[in-house]
Amino acid sequence: MRRIARVYRQFFLSSLQREMEFRANFVAKVAQNLIWVVTFSLLLEVIFRNTATVRGWTKAETYLLAATCFIVEGLVGALLSASTVEIPQKVRQGTLDFDIVKPIDSQFLACARKFNFDQLGTLVAGVIIALIASSAAGIELTFAGVSAYLVLVLSACVIYGSFLLMLMTTAIWFVRVDNIWVLGDLAIALARYPIDIFGSVAKALLTFVLPLAFLASVPVRFLSGSSGVAWLVLSAGWAVAFFLLARWFWRFALRHYTSASS
Repeated sequence: MRRIARVYRQFFLSSLQREMEFRANFVAKVAQNLIWVVTFSLLLEVIFRNTATVRGWTKAETYLLAATCFIVEGLVGALLSASTVEIPQKVRQGTLDFDIVKPIDSQFLACARKFNFDQLGTLVAGVIIALIASSAAGIELTFAGVSAYLVLVLSACVIYGSFLLMLMTTAIWFVRVDNIWVLGDLAIALARYPIDIFGSVAKALLTFVLPLAFLASVPVRFLSGSSGVAWLVLSAGWAVAFFLLARWFWRFALRHYTSASS
């Protein structure tokens, strides 16, 4: 773990140096993410102009839901996405070989080589909106409540990040799947909407089969006091399951990988 920490520190510094070489581009990408956050907020304003609640969700709670998604998307986007989306390109060019032969975990190299700094705009905006929305919703931010919320957000990041990794790992078989990350965007887009707007069958599927509800709806419900400890345990269980599944799937895929030297 100490060696991985040292390597990641170098990855972080090299990513920072790369961004600082093109500062105008970095600022533009951050601004683009902030504009998207503002645009989605305007959409919520339009929705709640003529109604006070949507299937039991108030305007403030819906903003908190969106903010939670922005936080999860910002964290995973900063720490993971920039590297995992390059897996298909590495497979095509044979450069995945270099990750496999290095004396460090290959999955770590495939996931953490690049830090995506432009996602910090989404992350910061999400935190600010979450604080404002919590106050507007009348939620008392206790230490226990905030700690549980952070555990749920961390679990959501593990679920979402593992899902993205498994999507991109399919490139080892199908090679040209560069745009399959769009399915990850679709998942986080669905999570921005209250789980209760779906029918009973879809709601059950999105909770117990493909757990999109745990990306944002469950953390918000827990913070507002609408969910119990059982949901916290279930969320952590899903996170562990997805992490182990992604770990297994990566190793299984490597056993079927035909390297450039073969």
